Amino acid sequence: MQVKSLNKTVWVLSFVSLFADISSEMLYPVMPVFLKSIGFSVLLIGVLEGIAEATAGLSKGYFGKLSDDSGKRLPFIRWGYFLAAAAKPLMALSALPAWIFGARTMDRLGKGLRTGARDAMLSDQTTPENKGAVFGFHRGMDTLGACIGPAISLLLIGFFHRSYQQLFMVAFVPGLLSTLLLYLLKEKPKATKVARPNNKNLSSFFSYWQISNKEYKKVVIGLLLFTLFNSSDYFLLLQMKLKGLTDSTIIGVYIFYNLVYALLSFPLGKLGDKIGLKNVLMLSFVLFAIVYGGMALSSSMTVYFILFFIYGAYAAAGDGIATALLSNLCRKEQTGTALGSFKAMQSIFTMFASFMCGFIVFKWNYGAAFALTAIVSVLVFIYFLFLGKLQNARPKDIY
Repeated sequence: MQVKSLNKTVWVLSFVSLFADISSEMLYPVMPVFLKSIGFSVLLIGVLEGIAEATAGLSKGYFGKLSDDSGKRLPFIRWGYFLAAAAKPLMALSALPAWIFGARTMDRLGKGLRTGARDAMLSDQTTPENKGAVFGFHRGMDTLGACIGPAISLLLIGFFHRSYQQLFMVAFVPGLLSTLLLYLLKEKPKATKVARPNNKNLSSFFSYWQISNKEYKKVVIGLLLFTLFNSSDYFLLLQMKLKGLTDSTIIGVYIFYNLVYALLSFPLGKLGDKIGLKNVLMLSFVLFAIVYGGMALSSSMTVYFILFFIYGAYAAAGDGIATALLSNLCRKEQTGTALGSFKAMQSIFTMFASFMCGFIVFKWNYGAAFALTAIVSVLVFIYFLFLGKLQNARPKDIY
């Protein structure tokens, strides 16, 4: 599959994600420093990120199912990107913890609102033969925004004399642009709708687990175990800050990581289509273990750059590949529910991971938290190694 064969919907959704990520990632590398500057402890940062991810998770599952039930994708995607964009300037208006929690939760609610519907719309543009490439391309464009956003922050942070609040205001602009781009897309009404129970409560999407196939369940179990020990990247950034790296250097390392991530996502997605999505996903666990093991042992800036190169390769081989894999293990009309349900559970587990990492750092140190994470990622690799073959949507193939 070549880039030129990607259709209009994939291109538009990819550029939407590009601008939305520019908005979010302008703030991501400075967020922990900003939170520390207004009085948040490491433990409170862990609580904030945990609650934010739990909000995103529950809403991913709920709105993913609602998207399937309604037969519509675009309204969820548009409102999701708008809420996330609008939350950025709100962060700058007050330093009160309750206000910060509210604005951060609004941002994550927007992510939850759009994610299942967007991934389902992307999946509708693919075949089983090119799913890794399409999701890899989208993830690469999304992550390119994570290179541009911090670079803009790096330029503006000196100009604004380290007034982080002004960065939040500027971040609203690309976020709004991402919302406007969505009006280039039109959605064809579904010819038929699948009859489903009229169950609209927040946890109704969990019922998908009962009807999902065993291959889906096997993959989700392994991914959730991995997620339980995969805490917020904030802790990696705070570790580097603790070791004496400047804000500018930390942002530079983060840009480098995202550049690697962006450049490798599409090639690794294509590789997954050739050698098997599960094989590339397993590679990501090995790379992740190397990174966290190295972070537990090193304090060298040179080593940090090497580790974040590997971390970028891990990310490129992980998130988009996992989404593509799961989308091939469900029925087409249930894609939003299947992906939303997984990402809901993933976000809940991420909440506990952030709580746990914050507690371990508070009680012991960063090295202990990172070493434990590395050990568990190796165990997850072993789990997938012995998982056996997963049936592809293509009857004669396996991956």
